[in-house]
Amino acid sequence: MTQDITEQVPYEEESLDKNLSTASEERALVPYDPLQLYLYEIKKYRLLTKEEETELAIRVKENNDEDAAYRLITSNLRLVVKIAMDFHRYWTKSLLDLIQEGNLGLIQAVKKFDPYRGIKFSYYSSYWIKAYMLSFIMKNWKLVKIGTTQTQRKLFYNLAKEREKLLSQGTMPETHLLAERLSVKEEDIEEMTQRLGGGEVSINAPVGDGGKEEYSSFLPDERLDTDDQLSEMQGRNVLLAKLEEYRKTLKGKELDIFENRIMTDTPATLQELGDKYNISRERVRQIQARIVSNIKQWLSDEIPDFDEQYSDFIK
Repeated sequence: MTQDITEQVPYEEESLDKNLSTASEERALVPYDPLQLYLYEIKKYRLLTKEEETELAIRVKENNDEDAAYRLITSNLRLVVKIAMDFHRYWTKSLLDLIQEGNLGLIQAVKKFDPYRGIKFSYYSSYWIKAYMLSFIMKNWKLVKIGTTQTQRKLFYNLAKEREKLLSQGTMPETHLLAERLSVKEEDIEEMTQRLGGGEVSINAPVGDGGKEEYSSFLPDERLDTDDQLSEMQGRNVLLAKLEEYRKTLKGKELDIFENRIMTDTPATLQELGDKYNISRERVRQIQARIVSNIKQWLSDEIPDFDEQYSDFIK
C-alpha cells in the first residue's frame, strides 16, 4: 500500500488557511496521547455504503486498484479498533500494538476478499483482523503460560468469557462447571487458571536454581506453530464458504437475523429486529437460537471434526 493511513486529502488553495485554522483548534482539544491522536485521525474516514464497498472491492480484485484498496482499508479502521478493544482484556499492554496487528489483518483481507461470493466485507475482514491479533497475542503475551496445545488455546480464548457468563447468571464459576461447559477436564481448567494467574515468565529465564536450560528451549519449533496456524486458517476459510452456502438457503426475517445478529460484529438489537417484523424480542431470540442450532447441525454434517474445532465460532 503506497498511501499512509494518516494522509490528508489535499485542500483547495483558497480555503487552505481557514481549514488549517479549524484543524488546529480541533487538535488543541485532543489530549496529547498516541492512542487518542490515532482515534482522532481515523474519524475523518467515513463509512462506506454497501454499494460503494462492493464497487471498490471489485476494482481491487479485477484491476488491483490501490486507490480502491486504500478506501476500503481506511473506512474499516474503526472496526479494527472495536475488535482490539474486545481483545484488550487478553493483552493488557499497548492497545496500539493490537490495532497495528489488526490493521495488517485488514490489509490482508482486502487482498483476499472476493466480492462475488456475497459475504459482507466487514464479516470477512473481522476474521483476518482477529486472526492477526490472536497470533500476536499468542506469540508475545505470557508465551510460556498460555500453552500451545489445542485444549490450552481453547481455554485461553474462552475461560474468562465462560466465567463472566456464569457470574452474570448468578452462578459461581466452579471448576467442574467450567470444565463441563468447555468440554475439557477439570485439571485443564486448574492448570490454565494457574498459568493465567501467575506473574510474567521470561522465555529466556533459567529453569530451576542455577539451571543452564532456558524456558525457550522447551517451546515447540516455531515452524510447527506456523503450520498449525495455516491449517486453522484454511479450516476457517472452508467454514466461511460453508456458511455462505447456508446463507443462500435463508429468506426473509431468518436471513435478516442471520446477517444482522449472528454474522456481524455490530449486531442489531432484539428490539430493533422485533419492531421491524412486528414480533416480540423473545420471538427474535427464539428464531436466532433455532438458526444457530440448525447451522451447527448442518456444519457438523458438512465439516469433519466441526464440533471439536469450530463449534465456538457460531454463537
